[in-house]
Amino acid sequence: MVRIQIEKALPFSAEEMTSDFELIEQNENESVISAVAVRNEQLAEIAAPLLDKGIIPRQVTVYAAQRACTHAPQGRALLIYPEGETLVSAITENGKVSFTRALDGVAPEQLKMELPQLALSAELQGIKGSFPNVLLDETCFALRTTVEGIFATPTELVSIETPPAAVKLNLLPESWRRRREQLLKRGEWQKRLTLAGAAYGAILLLFLLYLGYSRFAIARLDRLIARDAPPTQFIRATEADWKTLAPAIDPGFYPVEILLHLNESLPSADVRITAYNQSARQISLDGEANTAALAYQFAEKVKKNPGLQSFRFDMAAPRILPNNHAQFRLEGKPK
Repeated sequence: MVRIQIEKALPFSAEEMTSDFELIEQNENESVISAVAVRNEQLAEIAAPLLDKGIIPRQVTVYAAQRACTHAPQGRALLIYPEGETLVSAITENGKVSFTRALDGVAPEQLKMELPQLALSAELQGIKGSFPNVLLDETCFALRTTVEGIFATPTELVSIETPPAAVKLNLLPESWRRRREQLLKRGEWQKRLTLAGAAYGAILLLFLLYLGYSRFAIARLDRLIARDAPPTQFIRATEADWKTLAPAIDPGFYPVEILLHLNESLPSADVRITAYNQSARQISLDGEANTAALAYQFAEKVKKNPGLQSFRFDMAAPRILPNNHAQFRLEGKPK
């Protein structure tokens, strides 16, 4: 409703201006509000130095509202402060601006004429023209005696507050608000991309360091291998020679020992060894058993015999003879 009344009172469309309001007081029958409107084109001209640099403010408000919120949060007060080469007078109620006017001059005679007219104009708009508190900016100290003589009220000097007080009024145009949100999002994405780039660079640096260390370690191992190559080659050649001589000098490869262990593994007299062959690479034996089960039993006992653990034995499926005996062949290779 406030915005509708503002649009009716001003000769500009809703798209051309930005407005906001504050509640001064309220009872059961009526509400008193402080409404402020600004033309977007004029605001853009004032803020052009910031906008040209891509700096969009978070809040645009009335300076008098900030000073009133700090120095006169309760009751009614008159605030006079310089703005450029002119003076601004603002009437505030409970820290909210209810009436403002720019004074034409700063001469004492001019103030004696304009300040009473200000009080009269406020009375015509339903604002009491008496002010319990009169606040004068400290830079206007020379006007203190004049102001006190006009209102017959002690005048208090006030300084600029740092930081300014927080107020509700915000005249930031909607287009600025959207642009600010876009810039904030872009800033967040730039920050994320920067962090991602830094993380990627750190990972790449660690990878390069690891790669360099790996190459250094490989080169070191290559030097150690080259240094130990002659002893290693001698050990390998010696091992190959011992393996070659093993059938001749290892008792586990003696034919008599092998035959003894094979004979120990016979499950019964129903299993007979009919042929035995041995070379440096393997041994083989042919046999005959009364049943195929006895042949398999013999093969299992040979594999488990402690004296034959130097060999790995395999047996194909036995061949059944016409008399139902099983003919088998068992082959063993050194492990």
